[in-house]
Amino acid sequence: MKHHIFALISAVLLAGCSPSKEPEPLKSSALTAPAFIGQPAQAKPFNGDNISHPFMAKAGKSTIHGDGFNSDVHQVSGPLGINPQIQTRDGSNMPGGMCATVTITTKDQLIALCASITGFEIHMLKPRSLELLARFKLPNRPSSFQALVKRDPAIVMTDTSGGAYYYLDDQDRVVLADSTQRILRLANRQTETGEWEFYLDGNWDLSQDVPNDCMNWNNWFPDGECDPITAVLPDHKGLIWWVTRYGRVGTLNPETGKVKSTQFKGEEIQNSFAMDENAAYVVTDHATYAMSTDAKGKPSVLWQETYDRGSERKVGSINQGSGTTPTLLGDRYITVTDNADDRINLLVYRRQPDFNGQRLICTVPLFDSQQSATENSMVGWGRTIIIENNFGYSNAIQQTDWDGIPGGISRIDIREDESGCDIVWNSPEKAPSVVPKLSANNGLVYFYTFEQQDNADDVAWYLMALDAESGNTVFKIRTGAGMDFDNNWAPITIGTDGTAYVGTIKGIIAIWDDSATALSQL
Repeated sequence: MKHHIFALISAVLLAGCSPSKEPEPLKSSALTAPAFIGQPAQAKPFNGDNISHPFMAKAGKSTIHGDGFNSDVHQVSGPLGINPQIQTRDGSNMPGGMCATVTITTKDQLIALCASITGFEIHMLKPRSLELLARFKLPNRPSSFQALVKRDPAIVMTDTSGGAYYYLDDQDRVVLADSTQRILRLANRQTETGEWEFYLDGNWDLSQDVPNDCMNWNNWFPDGECDPITAVLPDHKGLIWWVTRYGRVGTLNPETGKVKSTQFKGEEIQNSFAMDENAAYVVTDHATYAMSTDAKGKPSVLWQETYDRGSERKVGSINQGSGTTPTLLGDRYITVTDNADDRINLLVYRRQPDFNGQRLICTVPLFDSQQSATENSMVGWGRTIIIENNFGYSNAIQQTDWDGIPGGISRIDIREDESGCDIVWNSPEKAPSVVPKLSANNGLVYFYTFEQQDNADDVAWYLMALDAESGNTVFKIRTGAGMDFDNNWAPITIGTDGTAYVGTIKGIIAIWDDSATALSQL
């Protein structure tokens, strides 16, 4: 995400109440579009590199982008389009309810960050049935209050803070930064009665190190600086890294509580960052940075690469800079996009800290002239990069011009001799906002798309699968129609049992193959 992803979560927090344990289905508008388009798929594994991290949950399950590389790859098989089944859950009994991030524990429960009247909540959901098992309330974001007071939804549309960029650690604990500049670690357990619950397993206050004089219900006239923490990730030594909207990058030692930080003044960080064994990789609206800690434990720059940030923010972007969370590939590469005016460019760099020479391997123009933007991390696997065009999409509440979304999805491969990159295929399909996922086990890359409907006011929404090898559209599974089914920057997440989960502006959707029919096809 984006993203970005969290554009409208707070804008819709006008009223609400505790979610019910049993799922209340999302409400669809009239449906005239077909329920299924295409044909069921045959699994064709798509090879890449294994990703692991000593302080994070299993790769593919630990963040909105799957892992510390932001690969957006799951090493399980998603739906093949065989007699698809669908379950939906409204995230709130009143307006609100978007589930903007979904991860999966080792016990296969879903952990989702969803909206509520008092702010964000962490939900534990039962797979497929989407039954609520546990919830933990987080404080409201100042941007939500400001948007209501100032009647300006753009305030929340450019705020990616509040916990959506959390991660699951190696013990299935949620680690996040809330809107009060605290880093929290939430564990979960079953009680004596068999019920699940979250409990606070760590709490570190960073408000002395990160300014938090933000306009809120108890602070109507702030006169200081407000700099929300947007994302957290652990390094391979156990330090928790964090970034803020206005360019601060820091570390927290969870054993001692010590905090060290630096700042890229005049630069914004709206998305998450990436992590490998050597460095943290941060993209601001000016440059890409590889960072490590110096002898005193303070974050310092190993290398940096500036990029073309263009002359303005585009429709489909949340600031004037790269819209991408950086993606790492294997042990050598990092990819981001720029924000060039005519067409954004895919940029691929060598990321080795000791590399001498030109880091930039290729610059690849993407999509059509004056219709090119992205606010999502790319899929990155092996030498392959897959990216979608988000140009023309704003958010689920304000979007009305569906014809103004040009679409486009591209696959770009890095040449083996590192002499450049090649576009392998271009698809005209439209994926306006989703964080996509590649199933390495079946070779399908999943997106979320829409179709115009005859004799109906609202567009219909679909889970869409493309063949990662050829770029051909394999199938589309209709989920519903209308705003409740608009994805609004949330991710697709694939469960161990093959279920695909899609966050929407109003809740979450589960899609899976009918098991009896699927087994008969094997």
